[in-house]
Amino acid sequence: MTDDIHNPQHCLEMFKKLSEYIDGELDTLTCKELEEHVKECVTCKSCLATLKKTVNICREMDTNPVPAEVSQRLKAMIQNMPRQVRTVQER
Repeated sequence: MTDDIHNPQHCLEMFKKLSEYIDGELDTLTCKELEEHVKECVTCKSCLATLKKTVNICREMDTNPVPAEVSQRLKAMIQNMPRQVRTVQER
């Protein structure tokens, strides 16, 4: 275990590589460095686990587009929001 394992700057450098690690885009040396760091650093281990879960959820999501009718209703609601807020404030 090295002194930089718990150095916030080192953790930040490792954090920047987590996405590439999950996607299998890191070189072998960097991959091993990140794995060793995560073994010793609870915070980075938690970040990695959370990111992996998030990626898996995104990969499993349906890619069906929002129906046009729903999209139009949402747009109308958003456009009317400022007007609704003013009405509430005037009461």
